[in-house]
Amino acid sequence: MSRVPGYAVFPSVDVIHAELDAVAAAHPGLVRLRRVGTSRLGEPLRVLTVGDGPADAVVIGGPHPNEPVGTLTVSALIELLCEDAALRAELGHRWHFLPCADPDGARLNEGWYGRPGDRRAYVEHFYRPNLPDQVEWTFPLIDEDYHFDRTLPETAALMRLMDEVEPSLVCSLHNGEYQGAYFYLNRDDAPLAEQLAELPGLQGLPLHHGEPELPGSKPIAPAVHTTPSGAQVAAAFGAGGSSADYAARFGALHLVTEVPYWTDARVSDRTGSGRTHQAIATAGATARRELIETLQAALRAVSDDLTVRSPFRRSTESTLETLRKLAEQPEAPAGLDRLATLAEEFDSRQAVHLLRLRLLGVFLRMLDAEITAGNPTPAIRAQHRLLTERFDRWFGEAEAESPGPAIEIRRLVAVQLGAVLLAASRTAGGTAATRQAAP
Repeated sequence: MSRVPGYAVFPSVDVIHAELDAVAAAHPGLVRLRRVGTSRLGEPLRVLTVGDGPADAVVIGGPHPNEPVGTLTVSALIELLCEDAALRAELGHRWHFLPCADPDGARLNEGWYGRPGDRRAYVEHFYRPNLPDQVEWTFPLIDEDYHFDRTLPETAALMRLMDEVEPSLVCSLHNGEYQGAYFYLNRDDAPLAEQLAELPGLQGLPLHHGEPELPGSKPIAPAVHTTPSGAQVAAAFGAGGSSADYAARFGALHLVTEVPYWTDARVSDRTGSGRTHQAIATAGATARRELIETLQAALRAVSDDLTVRSPFRRSTESTLETLRKLAEQPEAPAGLDRLATLAEEFDSRQAVHLLRLRLLGVFLRMLDAEITAGNPTPAIRAQHRLLTERFDRWFGEAEAESPGPAIEIRRLVAVQLGAVLLAASRTAGGTAATRQAAP
């Protein structure tokens, strides 16, 4: 982890391709660079393979386009493995790196990649598709009560890669925004979970002690949770399985790493907040309803004038529909009467701020696409003005409640790199032994 270099920015897709070419040219006898698929817009999906150990590891960078930390972690791991023959031998893996799983979406976030600590740049240039259009959540899922088979080309490429190498280890490198670090494992491995929980502190990162992001997960160690099956998550969002579901076909250990862009002492403060979970949940639900109603009204006002089939429009319309369905579902009453911790209260408020700004930012990008295309109708211009004013107000509220600093990128990469190497130490020794140990 101490050998991770410093980074000032996140790389563009073109820079990622250039770096892969440079590594392949510098290490012709050690690495293999190949195309494993093509994105929806025709971008090559290239995998770089390092090493020749008996076990295979697949490492996925940028599984969501607003999460580029893993792309740099892949770069750091490739450099480390190419330079350190002893480490390659010790880990005993053949490594397959996909540095950017969604290059089309990544290009739509490049407006803030050069300003990674700037929260306003982040939400103004933010793009993220709804779950049924995400690479990570469109693996095929066939269940008695639910099925999903609308697999994306990028997801299909990952499936072909895993089918080919039958991995013992799959690592999906995610990052969040304003919380502590946390992890998901697809097996109840307490020793590994305890090691993972210690990693963030080595780089001065707090652990996340708010609510788990995925419903149905269970704690193994502080900020380390079990990965719920896709069947527990996907039906509510109209999505498919995750890479963890597909990795299970091979008995592979699956690791998800989540590190934040910004931090605050409150993310790990487990003292009492003086408020109940019920009060916090009610406030959050009220804010989400206000958001849905605001954007639905704006969408109705411009719907007859929209002409551009932009990804921002698809994301806006589908995300609003998902949120509407979720808002109609009754909340589980269990535990709502207990007092919440400060970490849980802070986590809930940050979820509200980020949901507001992310969705409103994408909505404004949808209107910008119309105006740029020469379609500045009165309705589009009016809503753009009104929503820009709302955006400024919501951004001001978020800044007032969360003044914490951006985290040095190197530290985020170091935590992800350490987590991958710890997981690899649990699967070293070949696929057969790993599969026999798998649940």
